[in-house]
Amino acid sequence: MAVQRFEGSVALITGGSRGIGFAVARRLVSEGASVVLTGRKADSLDDAVAALGGPDHAIGIAGKADDPDHRAEVFARIADRHGRLDHLVNNAGINPVYGSLADVDVDVAAARKILDVNVLAALEWTRDAVAAGLTRSVVNLASISALAASPGIGLYGISKAALVNLTMQLAYELAPGIRVNAVAPAVIKTAFATALYEGREAEVAAEYPLARLGVPDDVAGPVAFLLSDDAGWITGHTLPIDGGGLIRPVG
Repeated sequence: MAVQRFEGSVALITGGSRGIGFAVARRLVSEGASVVLTGRKADSLDDAVAALGGPDHAIGIAGKADDPDHRAEVFARIADRHGRLDHLVNNAGINPVYGSLADVDVDVAAARKILDVNVLAALEWTRDAVAAGLTRSVVNLASISALAASPGIGLYGISKAALVNLTMQLAYELAPGIRVNAVAPAVIKTAFATALYEGREAEVAAEYPLARLGVPDDVAGPVAFLLSDDAGWITGHTLPIDGGGLIRPVG
């Protein structure tokens, strides 16, 4: 019999139309949850909802993660449709800047946008979720780039490091009623991360002891665990999901 840890519960997943966010949604639906997905493109959300079994299991609401009007619409729809909210997954994120922080003329506006979407929007989604009656747990999608130097994606890593600390702060402030944790994936085979492995997948995979890149389902399982009551005494932590990358010997 399949595990049904989320039977009757409602989960909101930002950036849930594809990649990791969609994999998390699929995992939660398979365990009994109803999910509310956000994303920028209505057609992608429609496809995701259909793949999850239609409106009996999921709805999609299009908008930008850092738009307060979009957030207000989402929570109004959740109240009207479900009258409850149990779980929040802050998955929406961007990375429009590549290159060395020291050598590249970084667009300051783009840097601010990264922080707005990857950090401040996660804070606002969490605040609004709590105000809407969030009852159980939050998982933030950080990155392994938050835990070490990340050449080429330094601003992204900085934003995710801030998200790791935000996770700890919120876990402390929202305890004991709401648990807040994060996951820190390494390179996952998604459209979002294509620039990190395209044309050299074997070379990148060889850097991990488990000798392959991650796939979205490798993240969905740990996220579901952290959301569930199986992680009922875990809060404020960030779980690396990295194929063993952090245990590579030095030298």
